[in-house]
Amino acid sequence: MFYVSNVGVSEQGTVMAVIGYARVSTNGQDLTIQHEALKAAGCTKIFAEKLSGARSDRPQLARALKALGPGDTLLVTRLDRLARSTLDLLKTVHDITEAGAGFKSLADTWADTTTPHGKLMLTFLGGLAEFERSLIQSRVEAGIKRAREMGKTFGRPVALNAKQRRMIAKGRAEGKTMDELATEFEVSKATIWRTLQDPSGSQGVSP
Repeated sequence: MFYVSNVGVSEQGTVMAVIGYARVSTNGQDLTIQHEALKAAGCTKIFAEKLSGARSDRPQLARALKALGPGDTLLVTRLDRLARSTLDLLKTVHDITEAGAGFKSLADTWADTTTPHGKLMLTFLGGLAEFERSLIQSRVEAGIKRAREMGKTFGRPVALNAKQRRMIAKGRAEGKTMDELATEFEVSKATIWRTLQDPSGSQGVSP
């Protein structure tokens, strides 16, 4: 869906467009309020869709980003119309910047890459997101280290203990079949085969 209005012109004579993006999550919701706000803000085109923000495949957003040229601005009514997370927002803003365009949110006036203050705020937001990722990674690594110190093992559980592996090797040497051993120890034939290939269990055995 598109609306046409006046466009700006840069000092170099390049036509600058303000392109709007509107989104609601379900078909039962109305896009009218977003359309009116974007049109009043001077959008030359408005791309709209009814899709959940959790979806990464938003065709109209992709079209809006593709339509951006140097000096253009992508405008949304609120940040949550554009992105589903901080990282998603930063990635989208990066794509907009790579196109030589700017980004604005009507409700979140600090999110404006056309001003030095807005650029600084988004850079700060990016730093916070990176810091958050580092904290999460550090907590995960610390948790794994503590678990290992407490004797917790990771990976697939071992199906057979050392005594059972020795019994299987002995049974096989005495002439028992793979089927018989699998039935006796209640595991698959594949597990019996892996046990016979690695009697010590150094590589681990799973059902």
